[in-house]
Amino acid sequence: MASHNELGKEGEDMAARWLQNKGYEILHRNWRHSHYEIDIVAAKASFLHFVEVKARNFSAYGYPEDSVTKKKFKNLQKAADEYLFMNPGHRWIQYDILSITLHQDKEPEYFLIEDVFL
Repeated sequence: MASHNELGKEGEDMAARWLQNKGYEILHRNWRHSHYEIDIVAAKASFLHFVEVKARNFSAYGYPEDSVTKKKFKNLQKAADEYLFMNPGHRWIQYDILSITLHQDKEPEYFLIEDVFL
């Protein structure tokens, strides 16, 4: 497996644990429909959260969340539409981005951007 794929899987594992520690119930990981994917589908309070996870080693050239483009966000929305069609009954939904910056000499840095709309 390529190192960026390993980093992505490790980042998603870290994200799921972090969200659970914050009170989220993880419903699905890597939920797929056609060629669309949702990294994490989670529930908290009365909201259903569609979470895009981005993990990156520390770099002075940008943050992990910077790599979520409008196209990537639109694909997340299309996947979420299919999820909601197949799993009706959710009144409140929210799109979130969980950015994880990995450092060599300290703990990972988590940054949750809630209720995103691009």
